[in-house]
Amino acid sequence: MTGGAATTGAGPGDAADRPVSVPVSIEERWEQFYRWGPYALLGLSTLIGSTVADDLPMSRTEMYVSAVLVPTAVVLQLWWGRIRRGVPEHSLPGQLYYGLRTALAFTLTWLNPFFAVYALLGYFDAVPLLPRRLVRPGLLITAVTMAGSNAGGLPPASPIQWILFAGLFGLHACLTLVFAHLGTREAEAAKEKAATIAELELANARLEQALAENAGLHAQLLVQAREAGVADERRRLAAEIHDTIAQGLAGIIAQLQVVHVTADPAVARDHLERAAALARHSLGEARRSVQNLSPAELENDTLPEALRKTVATWAERSGVRARFTVTGTEEPLHDEVAATLLRIAQEALANTARHAKAARAGVTLSYMGDEISLDVRDDGRGFDPLSVAPRSGTGGFGLDGMRARAERIAGTVTVESEEGQGTAVSARVPLVRHG
Repeated sequence: MTGGAATTGAGPGDAADRPVSVPVSIEERWEQFYRWGPYALLGLSTLIGSTVADDLPMSRTEMYVSAVLVPTAVVLQLWWGRIRRGVPEHSLPGQLYYGLRTALAFTLTWLNPFFAVYALLGYFDAVPLLPRRLVRPGLLITAVTMAGSNAGGLPPASPIQWILFAGLFGLHACLTLVFAHLGTREAEAAKEKAATIAELELANARLEQALAENAGLHAQLLVQAREAGVADERRRLAAEIHDTIAQGLAGIIAQLQVVHVTADPAVARDHLERAAALARHSLGEARRSVQNLSPAELENDTLPEALRKTVATWAERSGVRARFTVTGTEEPLHDEVAATLLRIAQEALANTARHAKAARAGVTLSYMGDEISLDVRDDGRGFDPLSVAPRSGTGGFGLDGMRARAERIAGTVTVESEEGQGTAVSARVPLVRHG
């Protein structure tokens, strides 16, 4: 009662702790048969033969011989069971085991036909134990043993038994061919399966290695992309500060210098108002640069209108006569394209005011189908483009900054200039429409 109560009281947790049964494969079942089958068949043959021994014409000597051969078969099986795991297929120990067991089975069947149950083993392990040239002879010997047993014993005692033995031997011989064919096919299938598994393991190993390499490359690309993003953001902020805040501060300084040297209060007041306006404009541009927004000039105006106002303001501030021209059919531009061209124009005009000592300047915006170009020309003193010193840590962005801006949207900037012949800056970018 106590044991029953304990059994019925088992909870769900006990069921969860039980090992999950794994289905046994066909290969494992054959392995169990090759290991324990010979003992079972030998024991069954001995049991049946002993039971009907009184009804068989066996002499006392034959019974003694059988009593010796059965333990010999057991010892042979124990020996084979100890070494079989480390023995490869078709090796000499396997052939020796098969030959001795077949001889014992034949002899025992000669003495007692019921030992053919033990001889039946020869049909099952001939293919894995014997080389291909010996498989059929081994199966035929087993067929002789089985036919003799089915015909009433060995040797046949009458012509009828001989005829019966011949017929049964033919039947068993056909069975040997079937067993040989099936065994060969099974062995080939096993080899192909083993080769496929080996290839899959190799492919999995290579795949794991490739995945590890890809993970490393992915991490490296992430680091490089992060570094590139940081560097690009630094360049953007540096260019924005140069094009907006730095130019605004330079303009404020120029206005304040005029206030410092003039004695006319009206002129001083006018320049102070300009300086204050520039300061407010520069503050707004600083905020937009940090937020990566469009220039203030493009908030309410198209690019041509913003350029027209920029040129007019620059001419008033620098004292250089300037004219703005638009050619082609005006189209709405993508914000990045418009901002890039406006910044390039502002930088080119700033360079003209700073270095060219020009009397006149002209800005032309041209819509040309799939492209849009911006040309800024002046009649200043010019320079040699090939001898321009590289940008230093204290200098401006200049031509390098304009080229970098244009290249960011797949455009180009070219400069034509000669000493005493003025300068022409031309930017050409793809015409990407708004929206």
